[in-house]
Amino acid sequence: MNEISIMHMLATCLLVAAVSYWYSNELLTALHLFISDSTLSGDMPEPEGTRRSPQGVPYSDLPHIVNADGLHLFCRYWEPDGPPKALVYVAHGAGEHCGGYADIAHSLTQHGILVFAHDHVGHGQSEGERMELKNFQIYVRDSLQHIDIMKARYPKLAVFIVGHSMGGAISILTACERPQDFTGVVLIGPMVQMSAESATPFKVFMAKVLNRLAPKLTLGPIDPKFVSRDPKQVEAYEKDELNYHGGLRVSFGMQMLDATSRIERELPDIRWPFYILHGDADKLCDIRGSRLLYNEAKSTDKKLKVYEEAYHALHHDLPETIESVLKEVSTWILERVPAPQTS
Repeated sequence: MNEISIMHMLATCLLVAAVSYWYSNELLTALHLFISDSTLSGDMPEPEGTRRSPQGVPYSDLPHIVNADGLHLFCRYWEPDGPPKALVYVAHGAGEHCGGYADIAHSLTQHGILVFAHDHVGHGQSEGERMELKNFQIYVRDSLQHIDIMKARYPKLAVFIVGHSMGGAISILTACERPQDFTGVVLIGPMVQMSAESATPFKVFMAKVLNRLAPKLTLGPIDPKFVSRDPKQVEAYEKDELNYHGGLRVSFGMQMLDATSRIERELPDIRWPFYILHGDADKLCDIRGSRLLYNEAKSTDKKLKVYEEAYHALHHDLPETIESVLKEVSTWILERVPAPQTS
């Protein structure tokens, strides 16, 4: 999942470091500051052939791609029974993994669409330090690499993106980088901008100072209850060992701030088709960002659907919300799949 109050948390972290006491805000039940002794993400990778996932499974036994940094990224592919009529790339959010999108994928494969995804660097079954990132562009670069691989296999098929939370930011920047490559983008509770109250100039300045002094400092974890209104979904999220349940690193939060800044600069130039679905009770990604994207983008094919009282992960919210989201996503994509070319 992704945190809209990143700057609020970073500022809080700085205050804790300064006065050495616990401090809490609306998103955090507790904040514990410590310096991680984990190894640097720049360490040399193991020789090819001996590489294993963080869970100890050899990558030779797992579907994967190798990114430009030599890191192995675990992949998932959901294929329809017959020849696919379109491709959909799924970008998951911070701290989670692509396995959480099986319901969306299955709803699309039933309509003849091939869905593919990977765990981002430092997530799930992929290599990389957990929640540690040198540059947000790595997520965009890896997404484009995976998309290019699938486009090479199916050169005549339209390509769509579905992104949630931080994956929404990845999706937006990916589409902005190569808008001609995508027929449409679906954004579920996307991270678009930081809230004005949490990203004040002072907090941004202090967070940058802290990032330079102690980038590995971590913040307390997000309360899972903000993920969904359904207690069963919250419990499943908590028990999923592939999800990251620790705190965000300061450096990771700064990369997300940079991503939202990039998105705000891109808004006036966005012309590709998109559909935003957002819960108005989302406490992790501010719905005001989705409204800003909808209002500022120059796209002629754009839509915003607001789910009243819904939380962050609409695809894991109450059953009636999930049913609506799956139908909306599938319908919107299918309506934009080009008719098969006849020879």
